[in-house]
Amino acid sequence: MINARFALLCFLFLAPAFARARTLEVCASCAYNTIQQALDASRDGDRVLVKAGTYKEPTLRITKKIALTGENYPILEAPKGQEILVIDADGVTVEGLQLQNLAPHYLKDLAAIRVHRKGFFRILNNRLINTFFAIYLEYAHDGEVIGNTITGTAVNELSSGNGVHGWYGEYVCIENNTIKGHRDGIYLEFMHFCSISGNHSEANVRYGLHFMFSNDDHYANNIFRKNGAGVAVMFGKRIGMTDNLFDYNWGRSAYGLLLKEIYDAKIERNRFVQNTIGIHIEGASRVAYRQNTFQRNGWAVKIAGGCLDHDFSQNNFLSNAMDFVLNGRVNSNTFDGNYWSEYTGYDLDRNGLGDVPHRPVKLFSYIVTRTPESIILLRSLFIDLMNFSEKVSPVFTPAGILDQQPLMHPIS
Repeated sequence: MINARFALLCFLFLAPAFARARTLEVCASCAYNTIQQALDASRDGDRVLVKAGTYKEPTLRITKKIALTGENYPILEAPKGQEILVIDADGVTVEGLQLQNLAPHYLKDLAAIRVHRKGFFRILNNRLINTFFAIYLEYAHDGEVIGNTITGTAVNELSSGNGVHGWYGEYVCIENNTIKGHRDGIYLEFMHFCSISGNHSEANVRYGLHFMFSNDDHYANNIFRKNGAGVAVMFGKRIGMTDNLFDYNWGRSAYGLLLKEIYDAKIERNRFVQNTIGIHIEGASRVAYRQNTFQRNGWAVKIAGGCLDHDFSQNNFLSNAMDFVLNGRVNSNTFDGNYWSEYTGYDLDRNGLGDVPHRPVKLFSYIVTRTPESIILLRSLFIDLMNFSEKVSPVFTPAGILDQQPLMHPIS
């Protein structure tokens, strides 16, 4: 939907300009020795082709509807304290460049590529290495960020920027990028109707993907691995999250997915594998969870207070240390029709559903929530006996967290 809209608008907006296109070449022996010379000489619809080499120039500002492309990944750098490239026109394409070595700045969010209040842009197949903020979309709309390799060296939040940073905008497609070593791999604030798909976000200091105050977005088929935490979705509405892998986001306060103050979301066919917490939920309402797999996490799902109308159905809970923790009332949340590897009931009528309801909240998880230090007893025989006695005669665990129709076989 977003790509179709982008393609149509680009055709209507850009076709007349590119019908008159020229190619301006940049190299040591070309008519233009610097990129800025070619940019100054270009007209709407032109292509500036940068040959292989190293170009260290003051901030390059694109003010015309052109394509800036590289041959064999020419290297672009800027003097200390300056950004490398600013897109300041509609309809710009930047492709095949290597932008590198942009030092951290503690007063300005310097970026390797900045889109400044413009649209119909394409940032394709570039390499961004050690660039503080790599791609900064500022009041940008109707654009594509596709196929870029973005590599940083972040060690803490204060001295690092984000791989792709979106600040106010709409209809942006962020697809098939590899992002490592930043504060957040992808950060979106007040970004609406965006698509985030096919990205690999790994080893970022804070989040692999971070949403704030963004509505009607969808992310699918991404990998979030070994980040400080996988994904945080905060203060948004109508967010779709499908077919993603949240893998090994591990640490004292890490989780695969954080949901905070979000409404009317769908979370489907995702895999949460070896995270400290699979999904941590606070103050969210009307969220549907379908066909997700939670495998070998510390806690599969932790639900804090103020959560209403969460529906868990047809999910797999496989070998997690604790499947569910609930801090607060059950409210209108439902948990029927899931597969639980720890379910010990039977199916006498062979209809694929357990004849005995399953209680996913263990007494030990109830205790750990109130006394975190007790986690050291996790594998002890005493805890196994305590959990068994609570399952036989529930006293402390929430009575409302009950799967009335547990599945006998996992969802494939």
